[in-house]
Amino acid sequence: MTDSPLLTVQELKQYSESDHGRIFTSLLVVKRLTAKTASNGNPFLSAELGDRGGSFSCTIFGDSPAFELLKSTGEGGVVRFEGKVEFYQDRFSPRTVRLTVISEDELTAQPDAIRNLVEVAPEDPEVLWSEFNDFIDGIKHDELRMTVRTVFEEIGETFRWSPAAVAMHHAYRHGLLEHTVHMARVAHAILPLYQEVDSDLAMAGILVHDTGKTIEYEGTLASKRSRHGILQGHVVLGYQLVRKAGLKAKLDSDHLERLEHIVLSHQGEPAWGAAIYAATPEAVFVSMVDNLDAKMGMVQRLLRQSDGTADFSERHFGLNSQLLLPKPGQ
Repeated sequence: MTDSPLLTVQELKQYSESDHGRIFTSLLVVKRLTAKTASNGNPFLSAELGDRGGSFSCTIFGDSPAFELLKSTGEGGVVRFEGKVEFYQDRFSPRTVRLTVISEDELTAQPDAIRNLVEVAPEDPEVLWSEFNDFIDGIKHDELRMTVRTVFEEIGETFRWSPAAVAMHHAYRHGLLEHTVHMARVAHAILPLYQEVDSDLAMAGILVHDTGKTIEYEGTLASKRSRHGILQGHVVLGYQLVRKAGLKAKLDSDHLERLEHIVLSHQGEPAWGAAIYAATPEAVFVSMVDNLDAKMGMVQRLLRQSDGTADFSERHFGLNSQLLLPKPGQ
């Protein structure tokens, strides 16, 4: 690596149209990489590059020296990105000047660089994990509680550091744990309002609903879908984990079927990945709480990544809108 100053994504996003053409250098993780073909038949790559403070998208055309280099590096690789400030539809979208792949040995020699690359949940994961276990202990139905415990014995430590998504919500280290604990907090607060919902079953469903994501995603610096994730998806993978654990815990068939249904339906709509629409009080409840925390997770992340200078974020695909960033009265 050279001694050129390395700018973070948050620093890059302070640039404006007046900085057009300025050259910069950053150390970035390849978060997403999609091969596409232009209308004229020429190939190009749509890339999302980022660090712990955010990410940006850029396009690398087939005639660029960076094209084959980035394609061979793939998602999860680390690159030294030298670029030129440009904007596309008011979004920061730099042009690639030079790309250098950073080896694992080079990264290992610079632990500060790794810490700057990996986005982590803002809450202490140890505190989250302790609270998570308290929610398991709070399930009064013995076989339900044992089923939940058995699931997490099966997937081990992976759940504690896994992201909840590749890009959409809680897409960072410990994000899955954070998302699940946030859902459990919401459920604990509002379950008394809905006496029709079995609280033990709903809480068990919340705690296991996304466990298939520990198999769906893989990678250390950036997450991508695994072979199992592509071929089966986290809903089916989670169903398999829950069914195996429920049979081992000797959970009665009615509770097991209802718990499996929560996992199969929690995505809400088949177009969003659900295997079936929610058809029990508990499944409807979990699906709604899941959607609430996913959306608020997007909001929280946009607010964290704001540098305080802009009124609105860039348009967020999951929210289908820009987000107003200043607090009321500011």
